[in-house]
Amino acid sequence: MQQPPGQRQLRVAERIRHILSDVMRQGGLRDPDLQNTGMITVTAVDIGPDLQHAAVYVMPLGGENAKTIVEALNRASGFFRSELAHELDLRYTPKITFKIDRSFDEAAHIDKLLGRYEVRKDTAPETDDMEDDDLDEDFDEEREDDQDENEESDASDRRA
Repeated sequence: MQQPPGQRQLRVAERIRHILSDVMRQGGLRDPDLQNTGMITVTAVDIGPDLQHAAVYVMPLGGENAKTIVEALNRASGFFRSELAHELDLRYTPKITFKIDRSFDEAAHIDKLLGRYEVRKDTAPETDDMEDDDLDEDFDEEREDDQDENEESDASDRRA
């Protein structure tokens, strides 16, 4: 079982996140795919217990061209590593691997699930002002809308 990150790991990871954000904000990279690095958010950094390997999670503004940008960032990882070496007081500068941050997609999926009829019906506040029949009618209308959306997304998935 893997141990949770220690205090030093968390501190170094957060420092790396700040340094990389500053370097990207300054720009000046030669790669044409990275001309607008000010629009890239460094969301998190996971660093190994030996502080020699770091996974940097990034998301471009709007999520556009994420795969291309992450590939370009990984090509430029040597430059970012040298910038880290100037700022960090570590014996070894961590090897950096950039990855797409999927937490935004997961959060949107969870919001969508929580908005579904079945979940909202279970979490709806009980009120004495409305009769149960009125509440059921409202939920029935919303459930039909949810089913229509699911059928449309299923149809588009089959086409793809």
